[in-house]
Amino acid sequence: MTQTSLTAGALCAALALWLTAPAMAHDGTTAPKDGLRVSVTDLPPLRADGHAPIGVMGEHRHKTGEVMLSYRFMHMDMEGYRSGTNRLSPEQVAMTPNTFFGLPGQPPNIRVAPTSMTMDMHMFGAMYAPNDRLTLMAMLPYITKQMNHITFAGPAGTTRLGTFKSQSEGWGDLKVSALYGLGTWGNHKLHLNFGASLPTGSTTEQATVLTPTGALATMRMPYGMQLGSGTFDLLPGITYSARSGNTGWGAQLTGVIRTGKNNGYHLGNEMAMTTWASYQPKPWISLSGRIEAKSVGDISGRDSRMVGPSPTLNPDNYGGETVTLYAGVNLVAQKGALRGHRLALEVGAPVYQDLNGLQLETDWTTTLGWQYAF
Repeated sequence: MTQTSLTAGALCAALALWLTAPAMAHDGTTAPKDGLRVSVTDLPPLRADGHAPIGVMGEHRHKTGEVMLSYRFMHMDMEGYRSGTNRLSPEQVAMTPNTFFGLPGQPPNIRVAPTSMTMDMHMFGAMYAPNDRLTLMAMLPYITKQMNHITFAGPAGTTRLGTFKSQSEGWGDLKVSALYGLGTWGNHKLHLNFGASLPTGSTTEQATVLTPTGALATMRMPYGMQLGSGTFDLLPGITYSARSGNTGWGAQLTGVIRTGKNNGYHLGNEMAMTTWASYQPKPWISLSGRIEAKSVGDISGRDSRMVGPSPTLNPDNYGGETVTLYAGVNLVAQKGALRGHRLALEVGAPVYQDLNGLQLETDWTTTLGWQYAF
């Protein structure tokens, strides 16, 4: 059984437990600090749309002294080649010139073409509000990446020699940030996001590859298979959210600004704009739709140990512009031992991809998450 199916099964079990929460209450009462027992029916309903779709990070603040713990499981599937907006076959990729041709041992054409890639990310998060205006946040991911490849025989041509798989796994970069409220006007809220990504993820992962001669060689994996950026990155942003009756909406603008270089390179800067709308038919459930436009720059510099006849080793084959549509659902338990626990799901698929150079295109992404504030 794969790690993905195990995680999905665990979250399905959590959903089943959540749905039985009312039956778990001992007598339908709770004891506040003054010792009086109050029926849970006297407690105000919790709003499922109190949080944005689970794929949006840092979109809400907390009240003074509140703590929130969260867990997200994110999965991404990539398959098939794209150059700009055009799709390419592996054989077309194999006929592309090798950017490293002329260096010792480098053939004239691409010889190793990745065909698909998956990424699983377990994101552990915590938030704390020292006061009503300021909320602090930290997030740490555990990442597994797998990539399938075709190796073509000889220095040129489209004869397939064989296939192989590479994998990297471990902790990624730690992100710490602050959410600072700029103002609240009725049900309209606005806050700044500012933070930093710390280079705790590895950038020296290695794999055994099948070379065009049929030999096996151990080499450093390409940029996209590493677990961290290798640099200290700034994370600016601004977030707006609002609600009217059972309808909610919001927007967020975020960026990633790379600083310095590590191993001779830094990843491209990023900018993303997302906006969403939600409808809450009942307090315990809300449905959402979201659109995100994202621009990522190519890699500046290069790692001298990442050399080979594969498009993933060329720094120019990274970044681009994408537009992705998402659909989601938020759930929040109202009664029993699980009152206040939140579960959410969001699934997305790109509707536009204009990629730099030769890259695998993204097919779909999904995020499952749990949140609890106290």
